[in-house]
Amino acid sequence: MNQITLLIVDDHPLFRQGVVDALSLEPDMQIIAQSATGDEALELIRTKKPTISVLDVHLPGLNGQQITRQVFQERLPTRIILMTGYDDVEQSIHAAIAGAYGYCSKDIEPQNLSRIIREVAQGNYVFAGNIFTKRELELWVESKMEGSRRSYSEPGTPYHPLSEREMEVLGCVVRGLSNKEIASRLGISHQTVKNHVTAVLRKFGVEDRTQAVVYALKRGWVTLKDADIHNME
Repeated sequence: MNQITLLIVDDHPLFRQGVVDALSLEPDMQIIAQSATGDEALELIRTKKPTISVLDVHLPGLNGQQITRQVFQERLPTRIILMTGYDDVEQSIHAAIAGAYGYCSKDIEPQNLSRIIREVAQGNYVFAGNIFTKRELELWVESKMEGSRRSYSEPGTPYHPLSEREMEVLGCVVRGLSNKEIASRLGISHQTVKNHVTAVLRKFGVEDRTQAVVYALKRGWVTLKDADIHNME
């Protein structure tokens, strides 16, 4: 039996221990580490390379979405399942685009969490209680984004507040490129890229890159084909 190695990350000790205790009963699962902070979690993922990390979305330091994006950008083998105290469609879209393999509410039954972990270990994606292939997940996200986009649509060409260069940077962000990769592609300095990304976040009124991508997708300024969820091969 192939062991599924796990990292459990949550800043509430009682909840985290409950997850650890429940999953420790599964014969095919092994808890190799646990953490209460985002920065430590990312370092544990880098060093211990668990099969799966179950991450709270809201963490001190780096949040779950940011860790997920970083794991994707560094091409680390760990697959991420994000957990949240409140389950909503927009957050699940954020999770999918960031690169998560699963997304579920914290009130999930232990046996259902174990099932999700096994599906993810096999390479499937689990969102909104559904098990998807990569292509099926893309179609699901597309359908949710289309519904959101209609609610934001306006007559004529949609207005957007970005300059041409900021749109170029946003396009690179959508493709999952790091600031260093964007600087190389566009022939500008790393600091200039950081300035443009900061400007995009400020103009959109969002906190991170993933939210900026969702914001632009909703308004039709970029397409899901550009994002390709998280560019997995």
